[in-house]
Amino acid sequence: MTTVLPLQRRGISDSRLALGCMSLGGGWNDEPITAEQLRQGRETVEAALECGITLYDHADVYKHGKAERVFGHALKEQPGLREQIVLQSKCGIRFPGGDRAPHRYDFSGGHIVGSVESSLERLGTAYLDILLLHRPDPLLDPEEVAEAIHRLKTAGKVRYFGVSNMSAAQMQLLQTYCDEPLIVNQMEMSLLQTGFVDTGVHINQAEARDSVFPEGLMEHCRMKGVQLQAWGPLAKGLLSGRDLGGQPERVVRTAELVRTLAREKETAPEAIVLAWLLRHPSAIQPVIGTANPDRIRACAQAEQVALSREEWYMLYLSSRGLTKMP
Repeated sequence: MTTVLPLQRRGISDSRLALGCMSLGGGWNDEPITAEQLRQGRETVEAALECGITLYDHADVYKHGKAERVFGHALKEQPGLREQIVLQSKCGIRFPGGDRAPHRYDFSGGHIVGSVESSLERLGTAYLDILLLHRPDPLLDPEEVAEAIHRLKTAGKVRYFGVSNMSAAQMQLLQTYCDEPLIVNQMEMSLLQTGFVDTGVHINQAEARDSVFPEGLMEHCRMKGVQLQAWGPLAKGLLSGRDLGGQPERVVRTAELVRTLAREKETAPEAIVLAWLLRHPSAIQPVIGTANPDRIRACAQAEQVALSREEWYMLYLSSRGLTKMP
Protein backbone atom coordinates (compact mmCIF):
# COMPACT_ATOMS: atom_id res chain seq x y z
CA MET A 1 0.00 0.00 0.00
CA THR A 2 1.33 3.45 -0.94
CA THR A 3 1.90 5.71 2.05
CA VAL A 4 0.35 9.16 1.82
CA LEU A 5 2.08 11.74 3.98
CA PRO A 6 0.05 14.28 5.98
CA LEU A 7 1.98 17.01 4.11
CA GLN A 8 0.94 15.39 0.85
CA ARG A 9 -2.72 15.39 1.91
CA ARG A 10 -2.40 19.14 2.44
CA GLY A 11 -0.86 19.61 -1.01
CA ILE A 12 2.47 20.78 0.42
CA SER A 13 5.00 18.04 -0.29
CA ASP A 14 5.13 14.39 -1.37
CA SER A 15 8.86 14.06 -0.64
CA ARG A 16 9.22 10.79 1.31
CA LEU A 17 12.55 11.95 2.77
CA ALA A 18 13.68 15.41 3.79
CA LEU A 19 17.23 16.68 3.68
CA GLY A 20 18.49 18.22 6.91
CA CYS A 21 20.96 20.98 6.11
CA MET A 22 22.84 21.27 9.40
CA SER A 23 25.98 19.80 7.79
CA LEU A 24 26.36 22.72 5.38
CA GLY A 25 28.54 25.73 6.09
CA GLY A 26 31.66 24.33 7.74
CA GLY A 27 32.19 24.65 11.49
CA TRP A 28 30.11 26.02 14.33
CA ASN A 29 31.85 29.39 14.27
CA ASP A 30 31.75 32.79 12.62
CA GLU A 31 34.51 32.11 10.09
CA PRO A 32 33.80 33.21 6.50
CA ILE A 33 32.14 30.75 4.14
CA THR A 34 34.65 29.23 1.71
CA ALA A 35 34.38 28.38 -1.97
CA GLU A 36 34.70 24.70 -1.02
CA GLN A 37 31.71 24.96 1.31
CA LEU A 38 29.66 26.59 -1.45
CA ARG A 39 30.64 23.79 -3.83
CA GLN A 40 29.65 21.19 -1.23
CA GLY A 41 26.29 22.87 -0.78
CA ARG A 42 25.61 22.87 -4.50
CA GLU A 43 26.56 19.19 -4.88
CA THR A 44 24.49 18.21 -1.84
CA VAL A 45 21.37 19.89 -3.20
CA GLU A 46 21.93 18.44 -6.67
CA ALA A 47 22.25 14.92 -5.26
CA ALA A 48 19.10 15.31 -3.18
CA LEU A 49 17.11 16.63 -6.15
CA GLU A 50 18.39 13.76 -8.27
CA CYS A 51 16.92 11.39 -5.66
CA GLY A 52 13.55 13.14 -5.63
CA ILE A 53 14.04 14.91 -2.29
CA THR A 54 12.27 18.26 -2.41
CA LEU A 55 11.87 19.21 1.29
CA TYR A 56 14.88 20.95 2.89
CA ASP A 57 15.10 21.42 6.65
CA HIS A 58 17.04 24.30 8.24
CA ALA A 59 17.31 26.15 11.54
CA ASP A 60 18.45 29.69 12.21
CA VAL A 61 21.22 28.40 14.51
CA TYR A 62 22.76 25.80 12.17
CA LYS A 63 26.43 26.69 11.85
CA HIS A 64 25.56 30.15 13.22
CA GLY A 65 23.48 30.89 10.13
CA LYS A 66 26.06 29.72 7.62
CA ALA A 67 24.05 26.64 6.62
CA GLU A 68 21.21 28.85 5.41
CA ARG A 69 23.63 31.16 3.58
CA VAL A 70 25.25 28.24 1.75
CA PHE A 71 21.83 26.92 0.75
CA GLY A 72 20.77 30.40 -0.34
CA HIS A 73 23.80 30.55 -2.63
CA ALA A 74 22.78 27.22 -4.19
CA LEU A 75 19.28 28.60 -4.77
CA LYS A 76 20.68 31.71 -6.43
CA GLU A 77 22.74 29.57 -8.82
CA GLN A 78 19.63 27.69 -10.00
CA PRO A 79 16.88 30.13 -11.06
CA GLY A 80 13.43 28.62 -10.67
CA LEU A 81 14.52 26.06 -8.07
CA ARG A 82 12.82 27.88 -5.20
CA GLU A 83 9.39 27.18 -6.66
CA GLN A 84 10.18 23.46 -7.01
CA ILE A 85 11.11 22.81 -3.38
CA VAL A 86 9.72 23.14 0.14
CA LEU A 87 11.85 25.21 2.53
CA GLN A 88 11.48 24.59 6.24
CA SER A 89 13.38 26.34 9.01
CA LYS A 90 13.26 26.48 12.80
CA CYS A 91 13.71 29.11 15.48
CA GLY A 92 13.76 29.35 19.25
CA ILE A 93 17.31 28.34 20.29
CA ARG A 94 19.64 31.16 21.24
CA PHE A 95 23.36 30.90 21.94
CA PRO A 96 25.17 32.79 24.72
CA GLY A 97 25.95 36.40 23.90
CA GLY A 98 25.81 39.93 25.12
CA ASP A 99 25.61 40.93 28.75
CA ARG A 100 24.74 37.91 30.93
CA ALA A 101 22.83 36.16 28.14
CA PRO A 102 23.14 32.36 28.56
CA HIS A 103 22.24 29.58 26.18
CA ARG A 104 18.45 29.68 26.19
CA TYR A 105 15.17 29.08 24.37
CA ASP A 106 13.17 32.07 23.20
CA PHE A 107 9.60 32.05 21.89
CA SER A 108 9.03 35.73 22.47
CA GLY A 109 7.12 37.30 19.60
CA GLY A 110 9.94 39.66 18.68
CA HIS A 111 12.48 36.86 18.48
CA ILE A 112 10.26 34.61 16.36
CA VAL A 113 9.55 37.35 13.82
CA GLY A 114 13.14 38.61 13.79
CA SER A 115 14.50 35.09 13.38
CA VAL A 116 12.30 34.43 10.35
CA GLU A 117 13.30 37.70 8.73
CA SER A 118 16.99 36.83 9.22
CA SER A 119 16.48 33.34 7.79
CA LEU A 120 14.76 34.78 4.73
CA GLU A 121 17.68 37.15 4.17
CA ARG A 122 20.24 34.34 4.47
CA LEU A 123 18.26 32.00 2.21
CA GLY A 124 17.56 34.73 -0.34
CA THR A 125 13.85 34.03 -0.48
CA ALA A 126 10.67 35.95 0.27
CA TYR A 127 8.97 33.22 2.29
CA LEU A 128 9.37 29.98 4.21
CA ASP A 129 7.02 27.15 3.38
CA ILE A 130 7.13 25.86 6.96
CA LEU A 131 8.38 27.36 10.24
CA LEU A 132 8.95 25.08 13.24
CA LEU A 133 9.33 26.20 16.85
CA HIS A 134 12.55 24.41 17.72
CA ARG A 135 12.57 23.52 21.43
CA PRO A 136 9.93 24.10 24.14
CA ASP A 137 10.47 27.42 25.90
CA PRO A 138 9.32 27.21 29.55
CA LEU A 139 8.56 30.94 29.40
CA LEU A 140 6.28 30.50 26.39
CA ASP A 141 3.23 32.77 26.27
CA PRO A 142 0.83 31.07 23.83
CA GLU A 143 -0.99 34.30 23.03
CA GLU A 144 2.29 36.02 22.16
CA VAL A 145 3.34 33.10 19.95
CA ALA A 146 -0.05 33.13 18.25
CA GLU A 147 0.31 36.84 17.50
CA ALA A 148 3.77 36.29 15.98
CA ILE A 149 2.41 33.46 13.83
CA HIS A 150 -0.45 35.69 12.68
CA ARG A 151 1.98 38.48 11.75
CA LEU A 152 4.19 36.16 9.73
CA LYS A 153 1.25 34.55 7.96
CA THR A 154 -0.49 37.78 7.01
CA ALA A 155 2.81 39.27 5.81
CA GLY A 156 3.29 36.29 3.50
CA LYS A 157 6.59 35.38 5.14
CA VAL A 158 5.55 31.88 6.29
CA ARG A 159 2.94 29.60 4.71
CA TYR A 160 2.62 26.87 7.36
CA PHE A 161 3.67 26.27 10.96
CA GLY A 162 4.72 23.42 13.21
CA VAL A 163 6.86 22.46 16.18
CA SER A 164 9.84 20.33 17.08
CA ASN A 165 10.47 18.27 20.23
CA MET A 166 7.05 18.98 21.74
CA SER A 167 4.48 16.80 23.48
CA ALA A 168 0.85 16.47 22.47
CA ALA A 169 -0.20 18.63 25.44
CA GLN A 170 2.23 21.40 24.44
CA MET A 171 0.88 21.29 20.88
CA GLN A 172 -2.69 21.42 22.14
CA LEU A 173 -1.93 24.44 24.33
CA LEU A 174 -0.48 26.37 21.39
CA GLN A 175 -3.24 25.26 19.06
CA THR A 176 -5.86 26.58 21.46
CA TYR A 177 -4.57 30.11 20.82
CA CYS A 178 -3.40 29.78 17.19
CA ASP A 179 -5.77 30.05 14.26
CA GLU A 180 -3.16 28.46 12.00
CA PRO A 181 -2.95 24.65 12.30
CA LEU A 182 0.31 23.16 13.57
CA ILE A 183 1.05 20.66 10.83
CA VAL A 184 4.51 19.23 11.71
CA ASN A 185 6.25 17.85 14.79
CA GLN A 186 9.90 16.86 14.43
CA MET A 187 11.17 14.38 17.04
CA GLU A 188 14.23 12.17 17.43
CA MET A 189 13.25 8.74 16.12
CA SER A 190 15.47 5.97 14.85
CA LEU A 191 16.28 2.30 15.21
CA LEU A 192 18.42 3.26 18.22
CA GLN A 193 15.96 5.84 19.58
CA THR A 194 12.84 3.70 19.78
CA GLY A 195 10.95 5.64 22.44
CA PHE A 196 8.19 6.41 19.95
CA VAL A 197 7.51 2.66 19.80
CA ASP A 198 8.35 1.81 23.41
CA THR A 199 5.84 4.30 24.84
CA GLY A 200 3.00 2.38 23.24
CA VAL A 201 4.42 -1.10 23.84
CA HIS A 202 5.01 -0.52 27.56
CA ILE A 203 1.44 0.35 28.46
CA ASN A 204 0.65 -1.29 31.81
CA GLN A 205 4.28 -2.40 32.23
CA ALA A 206 6.98 -1.32 34.65
CA GLU A 207 9.24 -0.28 31.76
CA ALA A 208 6.89 2.66 31.10
CA ARG A 209 8.57 4.49 33.97
CA ASP A 210 11.78 4.79 31.96
CA SER A 211 10.21 6.16 28.77
CA VAL A 212 11.09 9.75 27.84
CA PHE A 213 9.10 9.94 24.61
CA PRO A 214 5.87 11.89 25.24
CA GLU A 215 2.94 9.55 25.79
CA GLY A 216 0.12 9.94 23.31
CA LEU A 217 2.08 12.05 20.82
CA MET A 218 2.06 9.48 18.01
CA GLU A 219 -1.69 9.03 18.34
CA HIS A 220 -2.33 12.78 18.56
CA CYS A 221 -0.38 13.46 15.37
CA ARG A 222 -2.13 10.71 13.45
CA MET A 223 -5.58 11.88 14.55
CA LYS A 224 -4.87 15.55 13.79
CA GLY A 225 -3.07 15.00 10.48
CA VAL A 226 0.26 16.28 11.82
CA GLN A 227 3.36 15.28 9.85
CA LEU A 228 5.79 13.43 12.09
CA GLN A 229 9.38 14.07 11.03
CA ALA A 230 12.30 12.10 12.43
CA TRP A 231 15.53 13.91 13.20
CA GLY A 232 18.60 11.72 13.67
CA PRO A 233 16.95 8.85 11.72
CA LEU A 234 20.30 7.28 10.77
CA ALA A 235 21.37 7.01 14.44
CA LYS A 236 24.61 8.89 13.75
CA GLY A 237 25.65 6.20 11.24
CA LEU A 238 26.18 3.59 13.95
CA LEU A 239 24.15 1.00 12.03
CA SER A 240 25.43 1.80 8.56
CA GLY A 241 29.21 1.73 8.62
CA ARG A 242 30.52 3.89 11.46
CA ASP A 243 33.19 2.43 13.75
CA LEU A 244 31.51 0.60 16.64
CA GLY A 245 34.39 0.57 19.10
CA GLY A 246 33.03 0.89 22.62
CA GLN A 247 29.40 0.52 21.59
CA PRO A 248 26.98 -1.76 23.50
CA GLU A 249 26.50 -5.31 22.27
CA ARG A 250 22.94 -4.56 21.16
CA VAL A 251 24.24 -1.87 18.78
CA VAL A 252 26.90 -4.18 17.35
CA ARG A 253 24.39 -6.99 16.81
CA THR A 254 21.86 -4.67 15.24
CA ALA A 255 24.48 -3.31 12.84
CA GLU A 256 25.24 -6.91 11.83
CA LEU A 257 21.55 -7.59 11.26
CA VAL A 258 21.23 -4.42 9.17
CA ARG A 259 24.16 -5.52 6.99
CA THR A 260 22.64 -8.99 6.58
CA LEU A 261 19.30 -7.59 5.47
CA ALA A 262 21.02 -5.13 3.15
CA ARG A 263 22.87 -7.98 1.43
CA GLU A 264 19.70 -10.05 1.13
CA LYS A 265 17.74 -7.17 -0.35
CA GLU A 266 20.66 -5.89 -2.45
CA THR A 267 20.50 -2.42 -1.01
CA ALA A 268 22.50 -0.08 1.24
CA PRO A 269 22.57 -0.38 5.05
CA GLU A 270 21.24 3.20 5.26
CA ALA A 271 18.20 2.09 3.28
CA ILE A 272 17.42 -0.67 5.78
CA VAL A 273 17.72 1.71 8.74
CA LEU A 274 15.35 4.21 7.13
CA ALA A 275 12.99 1.55 5.80
CA TRP A 276 12.40 0.51 9.41
CA LEU A 277 11.00 4.01 10.09
CA LEU A 278 9.08 4.11 6.82
CA ARG A 279 7.37 0.81 7.72
CA HIS A 280 5.66 2.44 10.72
CA PRO A 281 2.01 3.30 9.95
CA SER A 282 2.39 6.90 11.22
CA ALA A 283 3.86 7.97 7.85
CA ILE A 284 7.08 9.24 9.42
CA GLN A 285 9.23 11.48 7.22
CA PRO A 286 12.94 10.94 8.01
CA VAL A 287 15.13 14.06 7.89
CA ILE A 288 18.53 12.79 6.79
CA GLY A 289 21.44 14.98 7.84
CA THR A 290 24.24 13.92 5.53
CA ALA A 291 25.89 16.21 2.98
CA ASN A 292 27.61 13.28 1.24
CA PRO A 293 26.03 12.74 -2.22
CA ASP A 294 26.77 8.99 -2.18
CA ARG A 295 25.13 8.59 1.20
CA ILE A 296 22.12 10.63 0.08
CA ARG A 297 21.71 8.20 -2.83
CA ALA A 298 22.03 5.26 -0.44
CA CYS A 299 19.32 6.72 1.78
CA ALA A 300 17.00 7.24 -1.18
CA GLN A 301 16.99 3.48 -1.78
CA ALA A 302 14.83 3.12 1.35
CA GLU A 303 11.73 3.89 -0.68
CA GLN A 304 12.22 0.67 -2.65
CA VAL A 305 12.82 -1.54 0.42
CA ALA A 306 9.93 -3.60 1.74
CA LEU A 307 10.38 -4.91 5.27
CA SER A 308 8.09 -7.68 6.40
CA ARG A 309 6.40 -7.50 9.80
CA GLU A 310 8.83 -10.18 10.99
CA GLU A 311 11.90 -8.26 9.76
CA TRP A 312 10.62 -5.07 11.41
CA TYR A 313 10.25 -6.86 14.75
CA MET A 314 13.64 -8.54 14.37
CA LEU A 315 15.27 -5.13 14.05
CA TYR A 316 13.26 -3.67 16.92
CA LEU A 317 14.09 -6.51 19.31
CA SER A 318 17.75 -6.44 18.33
CA SER A 319 18.04 -2.70 18.88
CA ARG A 320 16.54 -3.12 22.35
CA GLY A 321 18.81 -6.05 23.16
CA LEU A 322 15.80 -8.36 23.60
CA THR A 323 14.91 -11.82 22.38
CA LYS A 324 11.14 -11.42 22.86
CA MET A 325 8.63 -8.63 23.24
CA PRO A 326 8.34 -7.29 26.81
